[in-house]
Amino acid sequence: MVQEQNSGNSATAPSAAASASTTKKDNRSENAIDSNQKTLLDFKKSLIEEQKVGEAQIEKINERIEETKKVIDEERVKLEAERLKLKQINEVKDADYAKFTELKNNLIEERKRMRSLDTKASSGGPRARRDKYNISSLTKALEQIERDIQTKKLSKDEERRLVLKSKEIATRLHALRVIHKKEDTYKSMATKFEDIKGKMNDIFDQKADVGKIIGKIKSNLDELLNTREDLYEERRGVIHRVREAGAKIEMVDTQLNAIEFKRNRLQHSSERQRRYSPERKPRHEIPQDKMRKNRENQDLWNSLKEVAMKKMSSGEKLTFDEMKLIYAEESD
Repeated sequence: MVQEQNSGNSATAPSAAASASTTKKDNRSENAIDSNQKTLLDFKKSLIEEQKVGEAQIEKINERIEETKKVIDEERVKLEAERLKLKQINEVKDADYAKFTELKNNLIEERKRMRSLDTKASSGGPRARRDKYNISSLTKALEQIERDIQTKKLSKDEERRLVLKSKEIATRLHALRVIHKKEDTYKSMATKFEDIKGKMNDIFDQKADVGKIIGKIKSNLDELLNTREDLYEERRGVIHRVREAGAKIEMVDTQLNAIEFKRNRLQHSSERQRRYSPERKPRHEIPQDKMRKNRENQDLWNSLKEVAMKKMSSGEKLTFDEMKLIYAEESD
């Protein structure tokens, strides 16, 4: 009877040991799953926070872009108004510039003619040059010569000399009278020229002022356009980070689903093991070389998994193989 009892105990011992080993392994797997799930949930939480921060940044950037666009539109309206003003100034300038040029040329020609007449009026020498504007004196001298010719008894040489002198004085008188007349015309032309010259100077000053304003507006527009482009670039970068965080969240959700599935499978396997453990046959003993190989594989797996976990904790993007390393079942 004692032998039979011992025999029965020896038969159930391997089964109990196997059951205990399986339970222990299941507990290790459950702990590993819980640890991985916690790491993933923390990572997902940080990704969600990153998304929220990014979306808030995008909203602020969009507001700044709209404000910048508004200012750009206002500056463009100002620029168009100044360009219209410049166009009107140019139209006035074009209309008056032809008159200005024509009057200037006429004034130059009139000055040349006056110099020519002045030369003729001054042909009598230094004394004549001093008296060139004394029309009254020259008129009296001419009248006296004519009286002398008519009343005095003169030799032919004296008469010829007086006639020549009479012609010379008459020529100078004519030139002086023309000069006086031309001087009045020249003064009138010069007055008109100065008036239109002043107007042209005002027009060019207006053009210069408007040109400075246009230059300043263009400079402001360049700065605003550069600012808008910088904001576009900044927004693209934030959108990329938000989308990348979204992609990581999807990946984490996939892995969390896989972990949940694995937990359910382990629970089901553990229950089935407990249910059928008395009837299960003892497993054959694993040869030493196979056990050693499994340990080496397990060490390599653990090392690679640790590297992948560090990458995930730091927020780096994981490859599909690295995700498998983190969430795949440990080999038996």
